[in-house]
Amino acid sequence: MTAAQDTATTRRRRERPKVLRLTDAAAARIHQILESSAGRYIGVRVGVRNGGCAGMTYTMDYAETQNALDEVIEDKGVRVLIDPKAVMFLIGTEMDYVRDRLATRFVFKNPNQTEACGCGESVVLKPADPDGEAAN
Repeated sequence: MTAAQDTATTRRRRERPKVLRLTDAAAARIHQILESSAGRYIGVRVGVRNGGCAGMTYTMDYAETQNALDEVIEDKGVRVLIDPKAVMFLIGTEMDYVRDRLATRFVFKNPNQTEACGCGESVVLKPADPDGEAAN
């Protein structure tokens, strides 16, 4: 391969899109949770499962161990482990932590989400396309 071909190949490669990004608020809250666990948890595990009136729901649990196939995101000093079955639905998602008058909660801003139920507990998700863009 010539230098010109190598440069052209390098320019065509796109950076792999991040599966999940954390806002400062989400990272701070996860950090608080992990600090209060006295070392019991290594991070949080995020995924999706079938359920709810719209079809899918986001899941979030404490992670005591890392599974061999987990996608591991280190962002703003915290570790998020992503279920390998959820990766294609979460590419490009931003996870936030919000407080309002009635509740505090983690929310997912997902470009692959096409619909949500009225209560906000379940969503319709489409897999991201192979180029890393949100599916239409």
